[in-house]
Amino acid sequence: MDQITFYVTEKQHHAGMPLYEWLLEEAKALGIHGGSAFRAIAGFGRHGRLREDTFFELAGELAVKVEFILDDKLAEQIMQRVRAQNLDVFYVRYEVQSGIV
Repeated sequence: MDQITFYVTEKQHHAGMPLYEWLLEEAKALGIHGGSAFRAIAGFGRHGRLREDTFFELAGELAVKVEFILDDKLAEQIMQRVRAQNLDVFYVRYEVQSGIV
């Protein structure tokens, strides 16, 4: 099993919707069994600017983390869809163990 995590901003849009929503919709269409989007409360990225949700003027600039745990085949399919759209999206992909105890 793999975990793929995409990091986007609240203000990034694609196909008329927030990018995090587009990623979730694409995953659902591929038959991925679940995914989640998490909004950051604070952080900084490659440009080194600190962002916090307490600053009104930064509304929409915080990170949203979109995660999926899926098999290799579906991981490749979601990556192909993102690449095909020429999106500028940072991601992390790694092998994980998952299960229900």
